[in-house]
Amino acid sequence: MIPCIKATRTSNQDSLTRHLQALRACRACPAMIPPVVVGNAVHSRILLVGQAPGVKEPLMGRPFAWTAGKTLFRWIERATGWTEAEARDRIYFAAVCRCFPGKNPKGGDRVPDAEEIKNCARWLNAEIQLLEPDLILAVGKLAIAQFHPFDKLVEVVGKLIPIEAGGRRVDLLPLPHPSGASTWHRMEPGRTLLGQALEKLRTHPALNGADLLLDDDRYLRYKP
Repeated sequence: MIPCIKATRTSNQDSLTRHLQALRACRACPAMIPPVVVGNAVHSRILLVGQAPGVKEPLMGRPFAWTAGKTLFRWIERATGWTEAEARDRIYFAAVCRCFPGKNPKGGDRVPDAEEIKNCARWLNAEIQLLEPDLILAVGKLAIAQFHPFDKLVEVVGKLIPIEAGGRRVDLLPLPHPSGASTWHRMEPGRTLLGQALEKLRTHPALNGADLLLDDDRYLRYKP
């Protein structure tokens, strides 16, 4: 077993904890419905970026807490073997916007506007600086578009795309949104492309450093 790493990692962990405290207090967007939804304060090299919380996530107090989350965590378990609880302790969960945008009068959730996305981007940029991820999982069209331009999902899902984020090279792995309202990932070519994406996740080197846990002393330690 590798000993606890108490210097740099503990300092980074404290910075991440302070970041999440500030993020929870953010009320920059008047049309957004608080509270801010955040994941675990895990200092991971894998950064997952969703679109925005749904109506259930603020009540449950965590990202991807409802039906779309069940599908997403099945995908992650298929690729990594991790349960939902294990994935939440190994992957840092972020989003394009962290508050519920509200409902669209025409149906479904409202899509955040450009100003709201810009306001929340500073939090995401700070997380990229703090975590220095090796792999960004972008879930859904809105999340993918923040990192890489595209027209259709078939152009990006199933591919590992090298990008620059936070001044360093990062691998971007786009995933479709796991919403039950979407049939894209259940029909061809989406089903095959999703399988290719999950295989790239399974074999990515970032998984080798993802078995990090927080012990009771708030130090990071490696699993034996």
